[in-house]
Amino acid sequence: MPVQTRSSTNGGLGEKKGAETDVAGGDEKKMNKTFYIIFVSLIIDLLAFTVILPLLPSLLDHYGHKDKHGLYALMKDSVSSFRNFVGAPDTPKWNSVLFGGVIGSLFSFLQFLSTPVIGAASDVYGRRPLMLLCTVGVTLSYILWMLSDSFTLFVIARIIGGISKGNVSLSTAIVTDVSTPEKRGKGMALVGVAFSIGFVFGPTIGAIFSFMDKDSEKFYVLPAIFCILLAVADLLFLFVFLPETLPESKRSKTSTSVLSSALELISPLSLFQFASVKNVSSTDKKSVQNIGFIYFLYLFVYSGMEFTLPFLMHNRFDYTSMQQGKMFFFIGTIMALVQGGYVRRVKRGKEGKVVTQGILVLIPSFLLMAFARNIVLMYVALALFAFASATVVPCLTTMISVYGGVDQKGVVMGIFRSLGSLARATSPVFAATIYWCFGAEACYVSGGLLMALPLLLMKGQQKEKL
Repeated sequence: MPVQTRSSTNGGLGEKKGAETDVAGGDEKKMNKTFYIIFVSLIIDLLAFTVILPLLPSLLDHYGHKDKHGLYALMKDSVSSFRNFVGAPDTPKWNSVLFGGVIGSLFSFLQFLSTPVIGAASDVYGRRPLMLLCTVGVTLSYILWMLSDSFTLFVIARIIGGISKGNVSLSTAIVTDVSTPEKRGKGMALVGVAFSIGFVFGPTIGAIFSFMDKDSEKFYVLPAIFCILLAVADLLFLFVFLPETLPESKRSKTSTSVLSSALELISPLSLFQFASVKNVSSTDKKSVQNIGFIYFLYLFVYSGMEFTLPFLMHNRFDYTSMQQGKMFFFIGTIMALVQGGYVRRVKRGKEGKVVTQGILVLIPSFLLMAFARNIVLMYVALALFAFASATVVPCLTTMISVYGGVDQKGVVMGIFRSLGSLARATSPVFAATIYWCFGAEACYVSGGLLMALPLLLMKGQQKEKL
């Protein structure tokens, strides 16, 4: 059976045209089966992951009344200092949003630390055991959440969950293992669709839980049990159906490589340089670095605007939490339709063009958001926002997935996802500062102008390929 080959004669990193004549590791039927196993697993995982989002304000209020000292008080003081610095109003609603941003940034920062290490470990030990280990960690985090009668235990649960959330980069590595470059876009699009479905229905389920047993001091136990059941179901599903997609013969032979390169795998400078990816041509290494930097810049600006969107909708249109939920349902539905109907049909080599289109669409979207006083015009901006959300990341992921030999896919995809986590961890502070210090118009105009940077870099990347 033909397999993926590395252009080792010239030290190249990329998969050259004609290097793969069949699906790596199996036929097309096997490939599609693996695609859908990953698709179902991610939906289960993301439904559980997003259930907590609508519950965060109530959880923080609960722990605020219960834990008036210690870790909660320390974090509250930090958030209050930041709120005072940027001039945000001292109201329970915005305090919860800012506090939630701190928790979200912590989660993303832990993903930034763990994802490249998990990816590199999967190159040595295989995808399946690392995928199962991550799912066990996620399950443990939900069990601790169920038992978290203190804010400290709740934060520990989130820490374990953040460290264990390497399943997304592993999923993209698995898609890469079993697919040819021509078919890979379909797999990455399915990953994107799973995200859209999870982020549409998970918060909706969480909102339902928020109205159930809301007067009980243990209101979080029922949704936590629901998440535990989903996580256990995901673990059993993967144990029964997920095959190993990286045979031992194709794994990295240096068993100490993960520990010896640990600093490279968590150092921001090394990550931007993809320093842990060895034996590469300078041309291909530069391409990988460019795509990673474009991804970071894009997500840094995008995530910041996404974080401030609830501020904007409430301040300008007096949106309630329920209306906010409907708005995100609208965005998620468009994303799922675009990814399922358009992105998965993008032909090999055209991903860069689609990324350029997505970023280009996002610029007028942010400018419309900056000045729209009419809800219809705002929803036009949100539709453009949803299109960009659906296209840019899946296509960038497909673009970078062609680089790396079969024994380096995990570390390449792990570093790539880690850069995205770093962007999500740092952007809320940046965007919230601009929003509250200079106003919504300045925030979203800045977002539109800054989005020109990844756009120009993407166009430069495309010219280099020609």
